[in-house]
Amino acid sequence: MKKQILDAISMNSRRSTEDLAAMLNTGTDTIEHEIKEMEENKVICGYPTLINWDKTDCEKVTALIEVKVTPQRDMGFNKVAERIYKFEEVESVYLMSGGFDLTVVIQGKSMKEVSRFVTEKLSTLEYITSTATYFVLKKYKEHGLIMTDEKHDSERMLITP
Repeated sequence: MKKQILDAISMNSRRSTEDLAAMLNTGTDTIEHEIKEMEENKVICGYPTLINWDKTDCEKVTALIEVKVTPQRDMGFNKVAERIYKFEEVESVYLMSGGFDLTVVIQGKSMKEVSRFVTEKLSTLEYITSTATYFVLKKYKEHGLIMTDEKHDSERMLITP
């Protein structure tokens, strides 16, 4: 039941308990109990709204920052990640495999604001050995939802000799 509820609300968290109960062929009390339990156990951590900022008057810049870290003894990467995710600008922090350790996702009003964050806050932290910043130019799909309404004349792939 929990997985079915999570699947149903992952794409639309505004679904009512009545709608979920009808979809899953159960009572609203069961749905409310399951959701409350998942919230208490931090399975459901929140209900953020996905906004296409390109369709507003607000200027937003999203940056992905690769961070290399010297892990702390007995804490690994956790203590460094905690220091980073406490910054107001930070939207997400992920531990990665591969050529760097953490990916930090931030939003700012401008490239200059993002640059200031990296140079004044992030790169000055102890245990950070290097950073590489990449700016998102356009979002096509985010959290499983298409972010563009562009239509193309042909959906066929072009094949050239």
